[in-house]
Amino acid sequence: MKYFFSLILVLVITSCNSEQVKPKIISGIKTEEMPSQESWNSKITFSDSGKIKAVLIAGQIRVFEQSKETLLDSNVTVYFYDKFENQTTTLTSKKGRVDDNTNNLYAIDSVVAVNDSGVVIKTQEMMWRNKDKKIVSDKYVVITSPTEVIEGYGFESDQQLKNYVIYNVTYITRRDSL
Repeated sequence: MKYFFSLILVLVITSCNSEQVKPKIISGIKTEEMPSQESWNSKITFSDSGKIKAVLIAGQIRVFEQSKETLLDSNVTVYFYDKFENQTTTLTSKKGRVDDNTNNLYAIDSVVAVNDSGVVIKTQEMMWRNKDKKIVSDKYVVITSPTEVIEGYGFESDQQLKNYVIYNVTYITRRDSL
């Protein structure tokens, strides 16, 4: 037993030395360009007064405190809920961005919004405006409902996709004529 403690003491003394290992510093990386938070395969639930308002799912989320924005990558899905907590609308895109000052959500690339009544809106970019809970875009959009197909540039809708307007209509047809 005496030899065991002596052996431990010798190992401890010989393993400790004054040479410190310094981490390698990579030059050229600007800390303001790095996210302050990062997560993968995330699910975020938004609520108000205990009621679910939306659920966001993204493959990667990066928060940038300096620029006050959050970047969403790898297939973004947002589920919107009504005041009774019923899911009313699903919005999907390849990527997105949240303006952390306004909490506006920008859906980018292959954007599709579908409501519970069968209305489908397709575009390359749209924004969910937090202040009035509206979905808007100034891009080319195609809206397909059970009764019609409308195409045009620029639109605005409530987040349930029940009341929508296309500002510059380029095509419209009834679904029964297709």
